[in-house]
Amino acid sequence: MTPASSLAIFVTGLGAGASLIIAIGAQNAYVLRQGLRREHVLPIVLICIASDAVLIAAGVAGIGAIIRSAPVALEIIRWAGFAFLLLYAVFAARRALRPERLDPDGAAAPSATLLAAVGTCLALTWLNPHVYLDTVLLLGSLSASHGDPGRWVFGAGAVTASILWFGMLGFGARYLAPVFARPLAWRILDGAIAVLMVVLAVLLVV
Repeated sequence: MTPASSLAIFVTGLGAGASLIIAIGAQNAYVLRQGLRREHVLPIVLICIASDAVLIAAGVAGIGAIIRSAPVALEIIRWAGFAFLLLYAVFAARRALRPERLDPDGAAAPSATLLAAVGTCLALTWLNPHVYLDTVLLLGSLSASHGDPGRWVFGAGAVTASILWFGMLGFGARYLAPVFARPLAWRILDGAIAVLMVVLAVLLVV
């Protein structure tokens, strides 16, 4: 495999990964909110990147075939994700009714422990059956068309997309701090998150 072909496969993987990662979803909404609050941003971003890397590697290695043969496991994850998303929607709706404000000259006052933030991030990531269908099955299938070692180059491109996206989303959110100095901005954000979580929960089971 020539350097030019490797680069082409890497860019293809980068584009495919970005098309799946850069989308409105529960995980991205949570990372954005943590970034705005400047609360446990590094561990949250690292968890998202590491989770994507594990799932992408599993897909490239061919684990997708195993997932196809375990529909019961996906069904359990589907309903667990449904319940969790609805619960998170309730919390977001409560925050929208009692909005906070963000001091643009300093960090927001912490309201969640590191353990709670990590637990929420892990649940939003791993209790979503679409992450297995999209990341493992779809990216795994796309990578297989490039053979060996091309599929791993493709996977590296997809992981790079994850690193770039979550890094920008988590650490770039702070530049929106002046906007979120007003309680109304938080009310709109949390209200939108509540609606999004309900919609995603419904889409999981219909």
